[in-house]
Amino acid sequence: MDNIGIKINAGILGLAIGDALGVPVEFKNRSYLKANPVIDMIGYGTYGQPAGTWSDDSSLTFCLMQSMLNGYNPTHIAKLFLRWKNDAYWTAHDECFDIGITTADAINLFSKTKNPKTSGNIGENSNGNGSLMRILPLAFYTINMHVAERFQIINEVSSITHAHIRSVLACYYYIEFAIALINGKNKFDAYKIANKKLQEISETNATYKKEKVHFYHILAGDINKLPEDEIESSGYVIHSLEASMWCLLNSNSYKETVLKAVNLGSDTDTTAAIVGGLAGLLYGYKNIPTMWIEKLARKEDILHLCKAYDHSIQ
Repeated sequence: MDNIGIKINAGILGLAIGDALGVPVEFKNRSYLKANPVIDMIGYGTYGQPAGTWSDDSSLTFCLMQSMLNGYNPTHIAKLFLRWKNDAYWTAHDECFDIGITTADAINLFSKTKNPKTSGNIGENSNGNGSLMRILPLAFYTINMHVAERFQIINEVSSITHAHIRSVLACYYYIEFAIALINGKNKFDAYKIANKKLQEISETNATYKKEKVHFYHILAGDINKLPEDEIESSGYVIHSLEASMWCLLNSNSYKETVLKAVNLGSDTDTTAAIVGGLAGLLYGYKNIPTMWIEKLARKEDILHLCKAYDHSIQ
């Protein structure tokens, strides 16, 4: 397997395992998890699902990868999202048990219009984390592209469900961070690179520039120094991005990173999925606990998809 193939495995398995760790305690608050911390992969809980079950975060990531095996086509990506919602395509156990409101509304609109360019909600109140949680595969696809082309693709893929520029910029930031890790940068250098990239893209458009204020915790350059009680872990895209950066920069292994994310509470599966992808890239596949990999639902199917995705983007 080539180096990119190894990193695809690490990033995508890292995302799915983070997701599965958070599923049983989704919506639990931080004080509950302080008293009852997640320390291993458990089952049941919030959705009554067995250990190793991943949610919509991973499903939509896999749909994106599956679609791109045949080349980049936003309409086809959206069609697979629709198959996931209606027919439980790329789910852990043939059941779609969790879906965000903005994502559901966008998929429903796409089912009527068949137009992925107009399906995503452009409203400021529709800045949930539903596109950020599934965007990671684009890091591998766009790694050698010019920044303008990369941004355009990220914009189009985010906008299938989340079309407000804040969500798009969060996805762009995350992809630039991921690419820096794929290129072998350490986490603090990757943080500096992603901050610089976001500053640069913000200068190209007045609307983008106005959005910078929402990224101030991250762009300050020292989000890792914030106390935990200033880090929120709701489903708001900025909170998810901030929490992910904070967990990654304040941990020293894959396991520590994703458990820290889960134990922040609230949107546990998505925070852990978002940072789990980065932690997988940073620490490598071999740093992910073997027992967690073994428990992961459809592990072989996921690894097969990763291999096919690697071949498709060569």
